[in-house]
Amino acid sequence: MSDLLPTRLALPKPRWVDDFKAFIMRGNVVDLAVGVVIGAAFTGIVNSLVRDIITPLIGLISGGVDFSNHFITLRGPAEQTLADAQKVGAVTINYGVFLNALINFLIIAAAIFWMIRLLQKLYKAPAAAAPAPTPTETLLAEIRDLLKSNPT
Repeated sequence: MSDLLPTRLALPKPRWVDDFKAFIMRGNVVDLAVGVVIGAAFTGIVNSLVRDIITPLIGLISGGVDFSNHFITLRGPAEQTLADAQKVGAVTINYGVFLNALINFLIIAAAIFWMIRLLQKLYKAPAAAAPAPTPTETLLAEIRDLLKSNPT
């Protein structure tokens, strides 16, 4: 009966599989992956900060200006809002959206700067240990100690 069962074919494992495993398990690759995930979450927080808090404040200071609806119509009907212009298929230059993205970038850059600065203060590198004395220094110290103990 066992003669009737098909035998499993042993396929050789490609050589690159072990190299790939070693590459993925290196510490810096895992750290990078964690950084990307945290960065994506952080970007969501910053986007909300810009969209929901900072942009309305800037709009209030500048007289109710909403940057997201600032655009220039190149071709097509002139509409009041960017959404309406896009709905009718107008070709637009969306400089207000660009300004929002620029503000977003500046806030992310500032937040990363302050976070790194805080981390540097929290995790100061331990002071380097004093190097061991050289054999010459050790010999000179012994001679000094012998001279001190033998007052003549």
